[in-house]
Amino acid sequence: MAIYEELLAAVDGRHGVDAADRLCEACVDLLDVDAAAISLVFDGASSATLGSSGKQARIYDELQFTLGEGPCLESVARRSPVLVLDLADPEESRWPAYGPAMLAHQIRGVYALPVVVAGEFIGALDLFRMRPGQLMSEDLTGATAAAEIAGVPVLDLLDSDMRASVADPTSDAWAELNTLSRAEVSQATGMLVAQLQIEPAEALVRLRAHAYATGRSATDVARDILERRLKLEAD
Repeated sequence: MAIYEELLAAVDGRHGVDAADRLCEACVDLLDVDAAAISLVFDGASSATLGSSGKQARIYDELQFTLGEGPCLESVARRSPVLVLDLADPEESRWPAYGPAMLAHQIRGVYALPVVVAGEFIGALDLFRMRPGQLMSEDLTGATAAAEIAGVPVLDLLDSDMRASVADPTSDAWAELNTLSRAEVSQATGMLVAQLQIEPAEALVRLRAHAYATGRSATDVARDILERRLKLEAD
């Protein structure tokens, strides 16, 4: 069976987030990579993890949100694949924060391919590998196919949300996609704006900076702020 058919078979009968997770798992099973994630990008920022091959893949993806840089963001901005063969290469310095963070997780190679829906670049399929080096041609072909298939779960969510909004005028359109987004971070940012009397952009920078400094995810820090276990100082 050709790799495209194998990837399709992996998501057959599945929808939305379930299909996205299974597609990422299939990438790890079929390609020479150790983890995979599908990241949604809105307005130049990693806004949600649509699917992942597991807990570690989600950590790698959220680091891009926390640090504001990484392969998915660059892939969407450039509208082309981003293939980094070795983050430990002294000449590889495009992500001064994300690169060292991934090396701390023993990830050497990162490969991102844009996900396109209706002509819009809405995210990227990110592949992570502990071993440095190029992807073999068949693996790159498979990754390209997986990025193409990754648009289907997004359409599933859009379709189900639109159907719900038509059937029930009181429902919130895009509810499932909103659930995927890092809503806790947005809420915590709003709380910081009120507490510290600062602009939203600065509040988000402070939240991310605290997450980076403490080695935690932005989502975990946001939960602590919302539950009043953590209070960031004005200075």
